[in-house]
Amino acid sequence: MANTWAHGLCGCFNDCGLCIITYFVPCYTAGKNAEAIGEGCLLHGLLYLVPIVNFVCAAQIRGKIRDQRTIEGSFVGDLLYHCCCPVCSLIQEAQELKSIPTNPPMVRE
Repeated sequence: MANTWAHGLCGCFNDCGLCIITYFVPCYTAGKNAEAIGEGCLLHGLLYLVPIVNFVCAAQIRGKIRDQRTIEGSFVGDLLYHCCCPVCSLIQEAQELKSIPTNPPMVRE
């Protein structure tokens, strides 16, 4: 069974700080999103500054987030999201990574 995104694509203003940072410095958020899934923060932050490459790399990161969270979608869809609304896509991914912990907390008995 597939999950859905915890925040909508237009839910940018749910976290105004993240929205402002991503609007002015999207390479920072792109790098942090990559780092959260185990990729290189600096590499993806710098690649986000290169036209066309930024959309492809961001779509790959979005695909890995979808795979981890079992969210339906495709690379083409991810690429279109980043081409049409790159800031909203980065914010949605960052909010997804913040809202759902990857490792459940350990319980001591």
